[in-house]
Amino acid sequence: MCLILVVWRVHPAYPCIVAANRDEFHARPAAPAHWWRDKPHILGGRDLRAGGTWLALSRRGRFAALTNFRGGRAGGTEAPSRGALVTDLLEADRPVHDELAHLAQVGSRYNAFNLIFSDGERLGVYESERDAGRELRPGVYGLSNHLLDTPWPKVQKAKSRLTAALADLPRTARILDLLRDDQIAADEELPRTGVSLDWERLLSSAFVRSPDYGTRCSTVVCTGGGETLFEEWTWDPDGGEIGRTSLRFNADE
Repeated sequence: MCLILVVWRVHPAYPCIVAANRDEFHARPAAPAHWWRDKPHILGGRDLRAGGTWLALSRRGRFAALTNFRGGRAGGTEAPSRGALVTDLLEADRPVHDELAHLAQVGSRYNAFNLIFSDGERLGVYESERDAGRELRPGVYGLSNHLLDTPWPKVQKAKSRLTAALADLPRTARILDLLRDDQIAADEELPRTGVSLDWERLLSSAFVRSPDYGTRCSTVVCTGGGETLFEEWTWDPDGGEIGRTSLRFNADE
């Protein structure tokens, strides 16, 4: 996943809003969002190669979302799948403070990652490249494949557009529109993360479109008043819609 936006305790009706795009090779098999049979309290898509996930929620109001870190330390081929971190977080049911301490203990086992998550009461982020995590105050946050709120063009643009789209909730069309933005940034605005210039260009848009690699799904989550609205769209390599999941559910007591 290459773009995660979180609006935390800003909107009067929805204390937690998440909007995210997952970017991946189209050949990597994945299941669309569903309640997992083997872990029925977890809702999210699933990586069918490693078994983990990039974004998921629990019935108790927790969520977690993951990105990798581009341009950091070299990764190891024997490292465990980072998608397991999301599943572990939702199953362990630790409060944010304890989860940050746990991630500080285990984070070095994995290739570089960022994990933004909530226990339903607090919001936290852990950035393994810095070996550091922290609790976050109310605000609008953007996370791509670098540190939280790194001013990459797509992060800044998406945060601004999301702030403007909050007035339309519970309608989510404007949020989906910003997630579908495939405008490529100007070369002078591109980060330099160790990939080729062509790849920097491709990855600079919120919605990535190419035959082999691109945005596989877009997700919007709005939680408030004990109810969660979950919407997810899945896309083919041309950016066409091939599936949609729309759910409303109440948090477990």
